[in-house]
Amino acid sequence: MNLSIIIPLLNEDESLTELHHWIMQVMQSNGYSYEILFIDDGSTDNSWQVINQLSAKNPNVKGLKFLRNYGKSQALHLGFEKAQGNVVITMDADLQDNPEEIPELYNLIAHQGFDLISGWKKKRYDSIFAKNLPSKLFNWCARKTSGLKLHDFNCGLKAYKNEVVKNVDVYGEMHRYIPVLAKNAGFKKIDEKIVQHQARKYGKTKFGMDRFINGFLDLLTISFLSKFGKQPMHLFGALGTLLFFIGFIFAFYLGIDKIILNPTGRLITQRPQFYISLVSMIIGSQLFIAGFLGELVLRNNKNHERYKVEEELNIS
Repeated sequence: MNLSIIIPLLNEDESLTELHHWIMQVMQSNGYSYEILFIDDGSTDNSWQVINQLSAKNPNVKGLKFLRNYGKSQALHLGFEKAQGNVVITMDADLQDNPEEIPELYNLIAHQGFDLISGWKKKRYDSIFAKNLPSKLFNWCARKTSGLKLHDFNCGLKAYKNEVVKNVDVYGEMHRYIPVLAKNAGFKKIDEKIVQHQARKYGKTKFGMDRFINGFLDLLTISFLSKFGKQPMHLFGALGTLLFFIGFIFAFYLGIDKIILNPTGRLITQRPQFYISLVSMIIGSQLFIAGFLGELVLRNNKNHERYKVEEELNIS
């Protein structure tokens, strides 16, 4: 199979039929063998009914419906797990991603050897203050921390080699950082392509300030994991040892001063150095233990929150 097109969605019943016809025209005009995976992330409208209707007409349409809303990362994770195509395309269901971009994205992966191509919506039709400016700030921070020179990390339109989607673990809200996850997994041929951005035709955006804040918190998480995720003791153990050593030096100095240099002076507990020493050694010990526990946890299987699929269509 040439292509797997993964479309996570939440309450997008108005746009699904139009999006399907648009994708089907592109597939037929290019002669691709394909599957369209609609991942319904707990929609409360008629999205699942529309997917059933499309699947009845087109056997290449497959669907998976979550029992409740788990989030875009879990939807993409499931789609990656089920994808069979040599090239995997992800796109949003709101018609803001243009299916006409698919052939060029496919060629970049299938014929030019890239592992991942991320879309770059250079010209956007979103609100400047609600989404454009926060997105620019977010992407600037992501470039600085990850080392990837991408302009739009969170663009829904991306193309992947099948091997990539089978080797990245998308959980929590890490869908924003799939290029970073791919880089950390060892895939090096990652680039971007300017893609057309469409104005939203139906419904309303799911973007809010909470998602913007969560994005930066996730950026800190993935920055930490990329450097110390496999060896947390290297960070916590080093900091803990340093703080404990500082506290020990203060304690040693106080002991020498009280016993030898100034035995008739103030009590050790009346001196501020004592509390610096005590706090440093306690915090140092706690950090060291945190690193040790992190190493123990790392040796067990990760138990991320699992989703529960309510219904499936055409999934083998």
